[in-house]
Amino acid sequence: MLTIVTATYNRGYTLSRLFESLMQQADKNFEWVVVDDGSTDDTASLLKSFVSKALFPIKVVEQENSGKHVAINSGVSVSSGQWIYLVDSDDALPEDAVSFFLDILANDIDVGVVGYCFRKQSFSGQIIGSISNGNPTDVMLMTPTEAGNYYKGDLAYIFNRSALVKHTFPVFEGEKFVPELFVWNKISDDGVLKFFGNKVLYLCEYLEDGYSANFSAMLRRNPLGFGLYYKHQIAREKSFIRKLKCSIRYAQCKLFSMNSGRKC
Repeated sequence: MLTIVTATYNRGYTLSRLFESLMQQADKNFEWVVVDDGSTDDTASLLKSFVSKALFPIKVVEQENSGKHVAINSGVSVSSGQWIYLVDSDDALPEDAVSFFLDILANDIDVGVVGYCFRKQSFSGQIIGSISNGNPTDVMLMTPTEAGNYYKGDLAYIFNRSALVKHTFPVFEGEKFVPELFVWNKISDDGVLKFFGNKVLYLCEYLEDGYSANFSAMLRRNPLGFGLYYKHQIAREKSFIRKLKCSIRYAQCKLFSMNSGRKC
């Protein structure tokens, strides 16, 4: 089974869109695990209504507001599927997302695969990042760092559950964010990641209160999480410029952590 894991915090106004996209899946052989990260809006009542009418199993996990990374850990821990598709609460899936992935999985004889990756597209129809030409089933083998540099945009990942259980997100007291790429890179160290660079399997938008729009503030509030990421990322980047940028970011994190009384 495939498990779709969604961490949500005060996204009642977008959750229905995601739910409807799941209801429209051509193949409903999946479960939806939703982790409510301490929402104060109508998220709880919405999720109850979803459970009552869903055409697929739904598990709801409630936790105190701890951050998306902790919510992902929580969601993975209660998931039943062998494969985990991480989908944000303000995004959605195209109708063939589940069926396309399960078809790929059924025909893949490579036992060393720890994850699959697909393209994201905005709701207006624009590919996130650079456009590549080819067939939807064309595959490239890369690390998440290499893929980010190659595609120049966010990507949609489906990981083997055992890999996410082995590489949980680290948790730092007083912080609510750790860059996902830190964990994705660790997973890629254990096996093969297959990138389908010509297949859209994820629909998204970037909200004003989201991570992308508030990077500087999040860096200041979460210097240990970001610091851990940039410290390891220096060695993973191949170009001198990228290594330098990561070194500068790491130095910033050190400064922010000292100012906040934490040790990076």
